Amino acid sequence: MTESHAEKRSIVKDIPFCASSFLMFRTIADPNRGFADGLAPRIWDDRRELNPVTSAEELVEALRARIQIACAGKKPALALSGGIDSAILAKLMPKDTIAYTFKCVVPGKQVTDESQRAATYARECGLEHRIVEVYWEDFEEFAPVLMKHKRSPMHSIEVQIYKAALRAKEDGRDLFVFGESADLNYGGLSDLLSKERTMGEFIDRYNYVQPHHVLKDPRYVMGPYRTYAREDGTFDTHEFCRGFFLKEAMGSYSNACGTAGMELETPYVYTWLGSPIDLERIRRGENKYLVREAFGLL
Repeated sequence: MTESHAEKRSIVKDIPFCASSFLMFRTIADPNRGFADGLAPRIWDDRRELNPVTSAEELVEALRARIQIACAGKKPALALSGGIDSAILAKLMPKDTIAYTFKCVVPGKQVTDESQRAATYARECGLEHRIVEVYWEDFEEFAPVLMKHKRSPMHSIEVQIYKAALRAKEDGRDLFVFGESADLNYGGLSDLLSKERTMGEFIDRYNYVQPHHVLKDPRYVMGPYRTYAREDGTFDTHEFCRGFFLKEAMGSYSNACGTAGMELETPYVYTWLGSPIDLERIRRGENKYLVREAFGLL
């Protein structure tokens, strides 16, 4: 995955738009606007060939094929959480892969720790497993360099990805593999998909910060929402997730790895749910059902 070429875009300074867009979406919705004239925010280049899948078997084979292509001649690292998205990838990765699990450390506070389950997955797959501890001090140290490289504010997840990428480079790795987009494409975000919403209802649910709460000159960036509004007044949440939301998420991964000088690979991004998503099944509690079936096959 690469970032788009900034030199090919004519960038207009529009601070109110960019600030509002970031507060709403955690990305700049218009690639031709920036925080300064000629200063292009780094946007994920989403030009890719998609492989439609309609069954768990097809998903496994598509992931297997993509991993084989991406890892050929490489020394891969895998971001391994306690979830099934990355666990599936662990079962398909080359045996010389090093798996890294992020572990946030907050003094005096209990936080979610996925390292033990991830260690179990790594052991079952015959992969070496290492833990990357993340502290508040890492945010203070790494946020400036990440924002300078991105030419815009950053997503908080970028700090841990960047730190892990630096660690992987020190360990001799030259490719970092992530399970990103499985949730967005295959119905993992069950709360967002839990019911039909109008566009207005979805905006109230999705906006990270309402611009008028913090900005003197707020703007409401409606283009990304209008793209997925249906004629009957409802909002196509699933298409928004695997469309605009995916681009925002991948922008964070690509910037963090790009800042570290590490090549990024996200195998799920090359797959596409080729049949209508079964929202009723998700709303009965079977979120990400195709991915769960794929996990059971391996």
